[in-house]
Amino acid sequence: MAGAVALVTMAALLAGCVARPVGDFGRAQPGVLHDQVMPYAGDLIATSRKEPVSNLNQTDQEREMHDRTWRFLVAPHSRDWMFDSSVELQRTRIGRARDHQFTTERYYNWLRTTTYQSSTTRYSTVGRHILADVDTVPKTFQSICAVLEVDRQRRVALAELGSIEQSVADNVAARRTENQWHIDWFVRALNYRYDSYAYALDHLLVETPHEQSMAVDENLRRLKAWVDRANRGDFCSGGAGGGAGGGVTIPSRFQTMVYDREVVPQK
Repeated sequence: MAGAVALVTMAALLAGCVARPVGDFGRAQPGVLHDQVMPYAGDLIATSRKEPVSNLNQTDQEREMHDRTWRFLVAPHSRDWMFDSSVELQRTRIGRARDHQFTTERYYNWLRTTTYQSSTTRYSTVGRHILADVDTVPKTFQSICAVLEVDRQRRVALAELGSIEQSVADNVAARRTENQWHIDWFVRALNYRYDSYAYALDHLLVETPHEQSMAVDENLRRLKAWVDRANRGDFCSGGAGGGAGGGVTIPSRFQTMVYDREVVPQK
């Protein structure tokens, strides 16, 4: 058994050097390697680590959640700034969670070293990336809410059906843990994106100041409402996210900025 696990581990690690293919709207493309081979290897490895591993059939809601959250876990638009290969190892459970170690300057470093004809294009790029997140996060929240409801229904069914074997109950508990781990991962990824965008905007303000930064900051404030909801675990209340702050307006960095009014003599 140990030899088989070692062989599968080696093959999976080699396969993990290739990031998972992404299709329209950042959703993962299906494939045997990434959907069957690597997850099978990951389940063996996770079991050897004494982690909960379920073998329940995946519901449509769980599949939808995994597809929609995937675009937030990776960043194909910016050359692996979110470490796509290591993310795939984490997703398939071949490797342990590493996203805790991600640092926020990586996105800005990619941005500033990418050649643009105009420095203002970098502001446009950040703004587009934030809006793409804002546009897709509502459906992602809905998919998470649907999975939370599936887990609740499983618990209710177990409580009402006394003839269900303990092994099935253990399977349900393991799947609930797996789902929660994935949701927690999404929340961390959403926070990481927000922090990375904020870091980039702050540094762009210093490096190449421009009034276009105000529009980007407004997009960032819209994303912050969703980040706050995710941190509260509020995936099911509905709404567009903008009112999720309970009437509290998130202050713009421009509202609190102390402007430099020094007059520089012209030579």
